[in-house]
Parts: sequence; structure tokens; C-alpha cells
Amino acid sequence: MKPRVNMHATAPYVHSVMTVFDAAACEGLEPALVELVRVRASQLNGCAFCRGLHTRAALAAGEDPRRLDALSAWRESPLFTEAERAALALTESVTLIAEKGVPDEVLDAAAEHFDDTELVHLLWTIAAINAWNRIGVATAAGGVALR
Repeated sequence: MKPRVNMHATAPYVHSVMTVFDAAACEGLEPALVELVRVRASQLNGCAFCRGLHTRAALAAGEDPRRLDALSAWRESPLFTEAERAALALTESVTLIAEKGVPDEVLDAAAEHFDDTELVHLLWTIAAINAWNRIGVATAAGGVALR
């Protein structure tokens, strides 16, 4: 599919503000966790561009390729910590929010592993990657620099 529009070239100010927002959203969170969240949301949203970008970023940050291979089946895999599982469950609930919202038990489980500041940053990180995914899918961004 041919890219539809270059978001950066067409609206550079909005793009730069989104880039700053994305960086601020994940402040204070472990980089490996951030990349797991970004990859998982990108898998769910079908954004190949972001999935590839964040898979490469995770590998560059030292993430184990086996964990990335198992990410789509994280519930069945022993490779993820309880905190990562809580973050991934929250990622899925927020990403698929129209299906059943964010159940209390999902948010409560995340709150057991992340303090209020970390939890809010995790939520903003999930929101940011979902925004990037939607732009990536809407513009057929394969190969077009979104960030």
C-alpha cells in the first residue's frame, strides 16, 4: 500500500509536539517495559511500522528475542514478570477499550506493581502508542517516518 500522506512534512508542529508528548509519557518507566507495551499495542492495532520500530528498539535495548517472540501469547508464557503481565493486561484493555472498557481488576493489578506516578505514565505511554498506531495505520505509514 502506498503511503497516503507524510504526517511530519505536512504538519511538523503537531508531529514535534506528539514526539515530545511520547517522550514525556514514558518518563520514569523502565525502557524495556515501555518497548514491550509499545510492541504489544502495535500488534493489537495492526501497525506494522510501529511494531517493527519498537521491536528493533527493544532488541537494541537488550531485550531477549524469545520474549518478543512470546509477546502475543504473554499470558501463556513464563518469560514475563508479574509487573510486566499487569502492564500488558492494562495495555490490552486500554488499546481495546471499546470492547469492555478497563475493568477495575486490570487497573488494580497494575496499581499493585506501579506507584501512582508510574501508573499514570504507563497510561500515557499506552495512549501515546495508540495514537501513533492509529496515524500509522490511517496513513499507510510503512516506510514513512512518523517519528
